[in-house]
Amino acid sequence: MPIPEKTTSAPRDRSVVAPTRHDEVAAAASELVGGRFGRWARPGGFALSPVRVVALTVIGMFALGMVQKLPCYNWAWFRGTSSQYTHACYSDIPHLFVGRGFADGLVPYFDRLGGDMPYLEYPVLTGLFMQVASWLTLPFDGDLMYREQMYWLLNAAMLMVCAVVTAVCTARTHRRRPWDGLLVALAPALALTATINWDLLALALTAAAMLMWSRERPLAFGVLLGLATAAKLYPALLLGPLLLLCWRAWRWRAFTTALLGAAGAWLAVNVPVLLFAPEGWKQFYAFSRERGIDFGSFWLVITQRTGGQIEPADVNTYAMLLMGLACAGIAALALMAPRRPRFAQLAFLVIAAFILTNKVYSPQYVLWLIPLAALARPRWRDFLVWQTCEVLYFLGIWLYLAYTSSGDKQGLPTEGYQFAIVLHVAGTLYLCAVIVRDALRPDRDVVRRDGSDDPSGGVLDGAEDVFTVGEAARAPRHAERTATWTRVEWGAARE
Repeated sequence: MPIPEKTTSAPRDRSVVAPTRHDEVAAAASELVGGRFGRWARPGGFALSPVRVVALTVIGMFALGMVQKLPCYNWAWFRGTSSQYTHACYSDIPHLFVGRGFADGLVPYFDRLGGDMPYLEYPVLTGLFMQVASWLTLPFDGDLMYREQMYWLLNAAMLMVCAVVTAVCTARTHRRRPWDGLLVALAPALALTATINWDLLALALTAAAMLMWSRERPLAFGVLLGLATAAKLYPALLLGPLLLLCWRAWRWRAFTTALLGAAGAWLAVNVPVLLFAPEGWKQFYAFSRERGIDFGSFWLVITQRTGGQIEPADVNTYAMLLMGLACAGIAALALMAPRRPRFAQLAFLVIAAFILTNKVYSPQYVLWLIPLAALARPRWRDFLVWQTCEVLYFLGIWLYLAYTSSGDKQGLPTEGYQFAIVLHVAGTLYLCAVIVRDALRPDRDVVRRDGSDDPSGGVLDGAEDVFTVGEAARAPRHAERTATWTRVEWGAARE
């Protein structure tokens, strides 16, 4: 079957989109910094270009997040009390510096640990990140507490670079909407959770991969996505939506190139460790399989409310079935929507499905969704509704741990924590719902209101549909659909 050429269809406004002109929440908030973006204002310039503003903003927010961890940095991490929970400043980083042998100079995956965890339970690239930070800590002599502080600081500095890369790549993914990167930079959940664990490494690689896809570089996309998967498992899920969209647009060469690049990069990182330290390499996968129901998941609410227990093997099966059903629904949306959904929309939905059906939800998992939310639904109201739910969950889990770990039972009781979990699930489902609505009703999608198709979709942008089913097969062709939104209507919508 021949590959159709891209269509130009409806005229497009090529100017940079200023959120203060189209988003009522952004417009109201802009009064704090001088008001809306004026008609004669120039978005360029070296000092105040959108990307530079985004980069400086995320650095400032990251620094505020580090200040929020100050009580733990000074004393609460090292006293073994519930204070790190009551101050909501817990981090895995200093604890694992000792608990995973970095303080003793052990090499991840190769040297066996003592206790219940025989080897480091993180993917290979994350383990390398942790090891590099450990090497950088070597020049700092002193007691163990001082070395733990230095290890956290060095990791925080490296993670700040990852945060900047994430925000900047998100800002550059959609050429006309660089200000959407502020959704990432100003996300309160990013500031609060950035230094809990090492998730920002995979996040930065995934954001860079999305940028490469938007620039029609499928090989670079695949390589970066493979590296992201070597740091955290979830980025591999993005290949599913990409397969469906490339199938609908018949862009098999781009997808195959991306798939081979991802597989090659993942193998290049993992095979050496697999060959020389197979038991250590397997630990991450064994731990993920054998881990029981844990904090944050709706499975925990079920077991706590019923008083029953679900074995790890059983919850793995149930979670896979639910994830399979969710993916089937996403596949139906991808192939049956009257207009091909945007890549970022389906990417958000599949990662959200994985998070919601998983048997654990750590507070920092919200980071996985923040850049995708900025690309999929760049509306401040919906984004802040979701972020509010996530911040409340962030506070809820620490207060619950304070309640369960302190003798005086001060904190959030079980019922309150269950409400926090339900709030997190409801907030994520709300954002999923508006994204699905946008996919089914493209006229409600703010990214497409200027006649665009999928500006961050790379080779998918403007491509004709070739394989469709259901309503999509009976709908008008892409050119006819996009032509209904004219430049005049877009100009009216902007006022």
